[in-house]
Amino acid sequence: MQHSDRNPRVSNPHQRHGYSLLELVITLALVIWLGSLSIANLGKIKGQIHRMTCTSHLRQWGLATILFASDHDDWLPMDGSPNGHSKHQGWYISLPRSLGVTPYHQEPWRTNHLVRPPSQNIWICPSNRRRSNGKNLFHYAANRHINGTGAGNRVKLSGIVSPNQTIWMFDNGGLAALGGWNQVHTNLHSKGSNFLFLDASVDHRNNFDYWNFEDRKAKVSPHGMQWLPSLGKPLP
Repeated sequence: MQHSDRNPRVSNPHQRHGYSLLELVITLALVIWLGSLSIANLGKIKGQIHRMTCTSHLRQWGLATILFASDHDDWLPMDGSPNGHSKHQGWYISLPRSLGVTPYHQEPWRTNHLVRPPSQNIWICPSNRRRSNGKNLFHYAANRHINGTGAGNRVKLSGIVSPNQTIWMFDNGGLAALGGWNQVHTNLHSKGSNFLFLDASVDHRNNFDYWNFEDRKAKVSPHGMQWLPSLGKPLP
């Protein structure tokens, strides 16, 4: 039997073991780059989910408005007080009843910033980081110009000439239950806001559509939207 003179424990000088420092650096850089792409895509997907959830919540408020009007001789709900303290009248009292959801005054997060509101709650926009100031919290506000001045005023839905362009609710940049063009959030959902119209449709608008950044004020008559309703003769 012939025996090899080569010692198996002696490595071949031409055989490579492991990776060079340069290869490790390149590999590490590639992993970090791919990871950054994944994080960016994950954030984008998360934002899209939040926007869809917010749209769904506003559509439910739109459905509640249609149901309320059909059950109350075409009348829209009263505004209620801006601070949301009323337990007897206001859109935040009437509309939850139409959907069978928890009324606003029974939600613990409305006056306690330590209570984390669930993102699937119809009152909450998951992209809105605002929390209670100890008094109230509305992620969605109703357009205070629809019913006119006075907490007890209201109009009929059929009396709105262009319900598909008339703003009913919107992503709230403040905390109050009621507001107008100066209260719309300008930095949600890809730097914009969702709007609910009186035909129960929801549309996303970029912030430059409704906000003048040069003058630092809202646009009173943004294209395709009406804050001030055009009133006609309601159905009998």
